[in-house]
Amino acid sequence: MTVVAEVVRSGFVESVHHGVVAFSDGTGVGDGASPFFPRSSNKPLQTVGMLRSGLVPREAADLALISASHDGEPFHVERVTAMLAAAGLGPEALRCPADLPLSDAVREAHLRAGGAAEPILMNCSGKHAGMLATCVANGWDLESYLDPKHPLQVALADAVSELAGEPIAAAGVDGCGAPVLAISPTALARAFLRLVDAAPGTPERRVADAMRARPELVAGTGSADTILMRAVPGLLVKRGADGVVAAAVPGVAGIALKISDGAARARVPVLLAALRRLGVTPPVLDEPVLGGGRVVGEVRAIF
Repeated sequence: MTVVAEVVRSGFVESVHHGVVAFSDGTGVGDGASPFFPRSSNKPLQTVGMLRSGLVPREAADLALISASHDGEPFHVERVTAMLAAAGLGPEALRCPADLPLSDAVREAHLRAGGAAEPILMNCSGKHAGMLATCVANGWDLESYLDPKHPLQVALADAVSELAGEPIAAAGVDGCGAPVLAISPTALARAFLRLVDAAPGTPERRVADAMRARPELVAGTGSADTILMRAVPGLLVKRGADGVVAAAVPGVAGIALKISDGAARARVPVLLAALRRLGVTPPVLDEPVLGGGRVVGEVRAIF
C-alpha cells in the first residue's frame, strides 16, 4: 500500500502509515478497487436501507443516531431509549454486546458513578435500535434480526450494493454482531457522494441531512466528525473502526480512506489532506505527538 502518513518525533520519522485514499471519480492513491470492510462507515448506507424498508423515525434526528458510532454521552443513551420505546421495546431487545462509552471522559465518569457495561452504551446501539424499529414496522422477527438471512439484513445488503454501484464482495460479522459488508474504497466514496447529491426528501438525502444537522449524535460532542461537519458547510463524515473514514462534499466528490494498520491517529490528518485536495479548507485538528507531557512531534499526511 501507499505511504499516506508519517509520525515525526523530535525531528525524526518514527513510523509510517500505509493506506488507501479513494475519491468517487476513481482517482486517489493506493488500491481503491479491492474490497474491504468499511466497518461503521457503512452505517449511513444501512440507514438508507431501513428507510426504504419502511422505517418511520420519530424525528429526523433519529436518523443521525441510527447512522452513528456514538460516544455514549447521556443524550445519546436517552435518544436510543426513546427510539426503542416508540417501537414498543426496551433496552433488553438490543442484541449488540454490553460495552462502555466510547468517549474516554464519558467512560471514566460512568465508571466513577458505579456504572457497568451495557448494550445501550455500545456505540452501535442507535443502529440496532433502528434495525429493531424497522423490524417492528414490518412485523419481522426480533430475535433473529442480526442473521444475514433475515429480511432486514437482506434489504440492507441490497441497499448498500445499490448505493455503492457494485456487488457485495463478502459479508462478515462486525464488532456489534451485525453483518458488515465488503465493498471497494472507490465504491464507498461514490455511495457517500450519492447521499449528499440526492434530491431533497429522498431516503439518501434524509440521512445525509439528518447527520449534518445533528453531528453530535453521529459521533460525540468533541469528536473530529462532529467538528468537521459543523465547520464545513455541506460536508458529510462518518468514521469507522480500524482506521476507516468516509466523507463527501456536495457537487464535488466523495472520499474513502483506510489506514492499513488500523491506526486511528493517522486517519484525521489524511482526511484533512484529502479535503484540501478537493479545494476544501477544513479546520485545524492537530494530532500532536507527546513526550513528557509536551508536544514533541506530529502526525502528518504525505500522500
